[in-house]
Amino acid sequence: MRIHCKIVVIAVCFGVFLLLYFFGGNAADDPPLKEVEEDNYFRKFSGLRNNVASKLTKKTPDELHIPHKQPLTYRKVSKVASRGGNAIAKSRQRSDMGVGRPASKRARAEEVMHLAVVACGNRLDETLTMVKSALLFSIKSIKFHIFAEDPLTSQFEKGFLFQLSQWPHAITNKFQYSIYPITFSVGNAEEWKKLFKPCAAQRLFLPVILKDVDSLLYVDTDVLFLRPMDDMWSFLKAFNTTQLAAMAPEHEIPKIGWYSRFARHPFYGVTGVNSGVMLMNLTRIRSTLFKNSMIPSGLSWEDLLHPLYQKYKNHITWGDQDLLNIIFHYNSECLYTFPCQWNYRPDHCMYGSNCKGAEEEGVSILHGNRGVYHDDKQPAFKVVYDAIHEYPFEDNLFQSLFYPLQTKFLDTVNTLCGRIPQVFLKQVEKSMRTVYEKKVVRHVRPPPK
Repeated sequence: MRIHCKIVVIAVCFGVFLLLYFFGGNAADDPPLKEVEEDNYFRKFSGLRNNVASKLTKKTPDELHIPHKQPLTYRKVSKVASRGGNAIAKSRQRSDMGVGRPASKRARAEEVMHLAVVACGNRLDETLTMVKSALLFSIKSIKFHIFAEDPLTSQFEKGFLFQLSQWPHAITNKFQYSIYPITFSVGNAEEWKKLFKPCAAQRLFLPVILKDVDSLLYVDTDVLFLRPMDDMWSFLKAFNTTQLAAMAPEHEIPKIGWYSRFARHPFYGVTGVNSGVMLMNLTRIRSTLFKNSMIPSGLSWEDLLHPLYQKYKNHITWGDQDLLNIIFHYNSECLYTFPCQWNYRPDHCMYGSNCKGAEEEGVSILHGNRGVYHDDKQPAFKVVYDAIHEYPFEDNLFQSLFYPLQTKFLDTVNTLCGRIPQVFLKQVEKSMRTVYEKKVVRHVRPPPK
């Protein structure tokens, strides 16, 4: 009987224990967490960011419904350009919708660099190659202002649209462009066009035409960037309170310089300046009264150009460059001069090397005047031009651009300009390493502590 009671008690206790475990255990368990759904809405940032198309920015649902606004730059074109220019701006928008997409507040606050070029005659390939070189290494976004005569307008449109179809999206996201007709606000247009090379005098009128642009870099079509345009743009911060433009000397040695030997008009400094690469603070230019040899009170930039030309037209050889030299002869405090490696021309090597800055740091901007990109007189210049012209915008810059360039330079070592290849290659290699580091090294996470 006692044994039977013990068994009953044990069974009851065990049953109570099971009930307590069952109800108590379920009450103590946390409810299962809901699985967080991954947000797959990502986009490439196509605004004005330093590392365009290299970072992915998470997109919120609200951003997916932001209406697209046309960039102000294209509305500006409709006021300045001809009918053909309007069509080009519209075609450009349709062809590459990456340009003009809505940007974040941070992107809108970042700086855009402005670059102008004037192209008349057979200059389409040179201009496209110059644009290509500027985009290869530059960090900030660039707005190109291209001035072309009417017969070239449609060629530029077709040329740019074709190139855009070939270039990767990460490159086309880095720039905008507008094409303008050739216009002169004062004097005889035909006379200005024939001043030197076709339409070269247009550069004198950029402060008058581009009234909404604060600062601008002007380059000739035969210019190639061998390092980021950003580095040239930074010279604007080196200007003092009176400086409003920057150019390089025409020559380093007065004994063999053009102006110091042959000029029949006033010129800047000892050897004059070369206007193939000209950095300008347009706002300052528009607000300054320039001293001159005609009236004592000073003249604005626009009012100065035509009287100056009329006075010196029988004494100038290099057209608009001579007029700029005359202006800055009387206003030397307004000009900042940058070193010769920022406007490196055949004159710096064909008579022996005379640009020490290029020997030490390498060429930053190559200026192939005298037509050296298209003949065999200076093979070192032609080798650089051909390499950039043919570069297919592949990811591996060293394999597709630098190594072929280095190999081709072996054929130029017996020429005066090619005997020091590192002058041409140093900045190219340095710029490529910088691009590589931005693409690869920055994505490497530091090891855990």
